Amino acid sequence: MFDYITTNLPLFANLDKQFIVKADNLAEIHFEEANFIIHGEALDMLKRLPDGLIQTVVTSPPYYGQRDYDVENQIGIEKNTDEYINRLVEIFEEVKRVLREDGTLWINVGDKYIDGNLAGLPWRLALALRERGWILRSDIIWYKPNAMPSSVRNRPTTDHEYIFLFAKNSQYYYDADAIREPHITFSEKSKMRGGRNHLGKNGGTPEQGKNSGNSNLHRGRWDQAFHPKGRNKRTVWEVPLSKFRDAHFAVFPEKLIEPCILAGCPENGIVLDPFFGSGTVGLVAHKKGRKFIGIELNENYCEIASKRIFFR
Repeated sequence: MFDYITTNLPLFANLDKQFIVKADNLAEIHFEEANFIIHGEALDMLKRLPDGLIQTVVTSPPYYGQRDYDVENQIGIEKNTDEYINRLVEIFEEVKRVLREDGTLWINVGDKYIDGNLAGLPWRLALALRERGWILRSDIIWYKPNAMPSSVRNRPTTDHEYIFLFAKNSQYYYDADAIREPHITFSEKSKMRGGRNHLGKNGGTPEQGKNSGNSNLHRGRWDQAFHPKGRNKRTVWEVPLSKFRDAHFAVFPEKLIEPCILAGCPENGIVLDPFFGSGTVGLVAHKKGRKFIGIELNENYCEIASKRIFFR
């Protein structure tokens, strides 16, 4: 393992950049410059960040009862699920403070079977956060086409997880154009009866049903009914699981968090991940012209993430 790094790289235009910051050195940091990892416990480190610094938060807290990271104060090994949820709620209260007024939170949480019962942890957390004033804007299904096989015989094999989009206020930054998808309707992949034969024809769609209120469709004005940059992003995202060779566990897939960052943060804005792990959020933010701040309790993961982002 290498020491905390302070070095000159062309990446930072000859600025002396400290990549991993100890808690004791936070007072010396210019937070607005970002692009560093804080080594420390999430709640404690969040309390040291200034108000309204962050544009969006993209994160995945440690799952309950899944892994022992062999560090003190880690999340996920609480005595019961209530304690786990309450601890996360406390952390995300502090996240709300450091968010800009138009900021958003994207959070992925895994579920858990306990004594044969699905604990429902993602929705329990989502509803608890909503009770604390967060605005729940969307639930997103992460469909994993390469999910691990299961020997279970009395229920379906799980191949999905949830991502929740929260807003701090009703007016928030969201760039829908940055994450649009190709249009499917009237394409080769269309499932509609009659398909492309209706394209551009007056009265080409039924007046009743899901498109009953769209006069542009009924009158053949397809250029107005369909956005030229593509259709609005849907809520089921098919993204395979991925691995990173220096981490002996599955990591956040880049393609999963890319739309969160592109939609939630403009260029040069700051993205925060208070459970930084191997640093995928920082890596994607850096690639896409955004800045990042990561918080990570495990020193070894701080070093893995730093090498992955700055020395790839």
